[in-house]
Amino acid sequence: MIGNNAMLVELNMSMWTARKMDKKVSEEVDVAKNTKARAGNYHKKLLAGSNKLDAIQRISTAVRTWHYMNTLPWSDNGARLLPMKNFFEYKQTLNNFEAEFDTAVNEFLIEYPTLVSSSAFTLGTMFDRNEYPDVEDIRNKFKFRYAFTPVPDAGDFRIDVEEQTKQELKNQYEGYYQNKLQDAMKDTWDRLHTTLTHMSERLDYTDENKKKFWDSMFSNASELCGLLTRLNVTNDPKLEQARQSLERALVGVEPDTVRKSQEVRETVKKRVDDILSMF
Repeated sequence: MIGNNAMLVELNMSMWTARKMDKKVSEEVDVAKNTKARAGNYHKKLLAGSNKLDAIQRISTAVRTWHYMNTLPWSDNGARLLPMKNFFEYKQTLNNFEAEFDTAVNEFLIEYPTLVSSSAFTLGTMFDRNEYPDVEDIRNKFKFRYAFTPVPDAGDFRIDVEEQTKQELKNQYEGYYQNKLQDAMKDTWDRLHTTLTHMSERLDYTDENKKKFWDSMFSNASELCGLLTRLNVTNDPKLEQARQSLERALVGVEPDTVRKSQEVRETVKKRVDDILSMF
């Protein structure tokens, strides 16, 4: 059972957007434009001119991107599959992100009263002090929550129904379970295929078709090789074979050398295309 090799993790993050719809200004715009009905809404930035929330937003975006990269799809309600091979590294990085998030929030809250005062000048007649929550209320709008739960066992239906109905429920969940597992593994194959396809395309080079590539194309491929060792939750031998082939294809490859040497470029492309043929 996959429950021995993985768990579910649900990550929820939220933050104060510092945006507010201004009904009065919205009405003024409609009047100025002579609309016959409410044509739109004007949303003002309560902290216009300040970028203090940007740092928190950048952290949130980075966390979500990293979270999706290090987990596999599972449930429609947000829970994702986390292989046990990746648990300790995931948890350590998550702790670091949480500390970084909390620090950024605390720094923002310390400066919040000053930012409100500045907004009174920046927003002019659009400033309304009642639209600015107190510091403690603002603090509660920032959330960084996560929960780890086991993958449900298909046979774990502890309900009081007749045996036939219980068996039907078990069979239904088993089908759901297998589909989700296939989706999770398809995600790993898709990541590998996307990387290989991109490399093959960028390494294609002729006098008429001189395509450029960034150094990150190789570093990203190398990072994916390491990640796939932890995300191969079913220990798929074909995926591991493809991963190892890409890893070997990258050994000793330097981006500048690939750029300068047509022979090296063609060699690396052939290695990549050989792996793609496995698909």
